[in-house]
Amino acid sequence: METQKLYVLPNLPYDHAALKPHLSEELLKLHHDKHHAAYVTGANAILQKMDKARTDNADFDVKATFKELSFHIGGHILHSLFWRNLAAAGRDGGGKPSGRIENVLTEEYGSFDRFKKLFSQTAASVEGSGWAALTFCKGTQRPIIMQVEKHNINVYPQFRILMVLDVWEHAYYPDYKNDRGKFVEAFWNIVNWAEVNNRLEKL
Repeated sequence: METQKLYVLPNLPYDHAALKPHLSEELLKLHHDKHHAAYVTGANAILQKMDKARTDNADFDVKATFKELSFHIGGHILHSLFWRNLAAAGRDGGGKPSGRIENVLTEEYGSFDRFKKLFSQTAASVEGSGWAALTFCKGTQRPIIMQVEKHNINVYPQFRILMVLDVWEHAYYPDYKNDRGKFVEAFWNIVNWAEVNNRLEKL
């Protein structure tokens, strides 16, 4: 059988120390090199299991397998987006957005500060482990904030994701312990608005 394509852990677009003091080198190594890598490994293991089942014409637990696969793929995709919508503070990261993304957020929420408040509240109130995401609905041409529980629950199908914030404990605990709110506040210093705007422009 022809070798099937598998998922690959992307390299960080900066070095592990680039986001200090808001995210430490230790945290990035743990988060990217261990946690994100585990989702890639998990997804690939299931794909290989399914390939083998097809070759052997064998049955497998469809419900459990596809649920687990969606969990790992969701984790991989969201993390891949997350790394690229971060940048070093004072360089490309932080501050306020400009360009089309600024206009879209201001039109929808009244001001950037109101959007920032609502997005922060969304991140702070995710139940258990999950994400806050800024999405864009092409049908209504409106930006919409989304909570993603775990990696695959409460997702708006086909909404394009412009920006994500990981609020699983592994994303902040080494630096912020159990103070998720402080981590969310720090996030605004390292948002790569140029990347967020670029995602919007490509829609």
